[in-house]
Amino acid sequence: MRFFITGGAILFLGIVILFISVLRTAAVKYEKVSSPDSSKSISYSDLQIDYDLAYPGKVLPGSLFWILKAARDKFWLFVTTNDSRRAELLLLFADKRIGSSLLLMESSDVENSISTATKAEKYLEEALNQNQKNRARGIKTSEFDKRLVMAALKHYEILLELESSYPDQLRPVISNTKKYPMRVYEQSRNNLLEDGLTPPENPFNWQ
Repeated sequence: MRFFITGGAILFLGIVILFISVLRTAAVKYEKVSSPDSSKSISYSDLQIDYDLAYPGKVLPGSLFWILKAARDKFWLFVTTNDSRRAELLLLFADKRIGSSLLLMESSDVENSISTATKAEKYLEEALNQNQKNRARGIKTSEFDKRLVMAALKHYEILLELESSYPDQLRPVISNTKKYPMRVYEQSRNNLLEDGLTPPENPFNWQ
């Protein structure tokens, strides 16, 4: 029994050390999302919103190792006490998941693609909510609002492409999910206007 307790403690300590090392060395990579089987960039739409997503990595939802990656993200958020950094992390996770959703769609994994897209937009909304809290506390958010505006447009662009690729019975789910980036764009745009800045133009015909 003592052997198992000791072994469990060592394993737990090893996982903690691994997570801490990841947090210290992780570098956010912003680049065009590419298919695992191709060096070509994925074409989201003819609009091509000028915003590069963080590379989602090779471990995608559905993988045996995804649970560890998701746990790492939760742990990363848990140990992040800086409010501005927390908003940035939430946006990072949103960007990675929407890119993952597109890659999953390319590999015909529709179930994981749609659930990942939904999670991406919930993270995007969390990033906005954290940003609004930061703003209420007097933290300058203009630069982050600029990123949020562009991220929201890019997410909406990708959701349009996903919507056109999903089976008809699943399209209403994406149609409802599009409300998230719409709200994020509108609130971040309003923040920029309040700060006397000109927000990027919205090329989509939102009603």
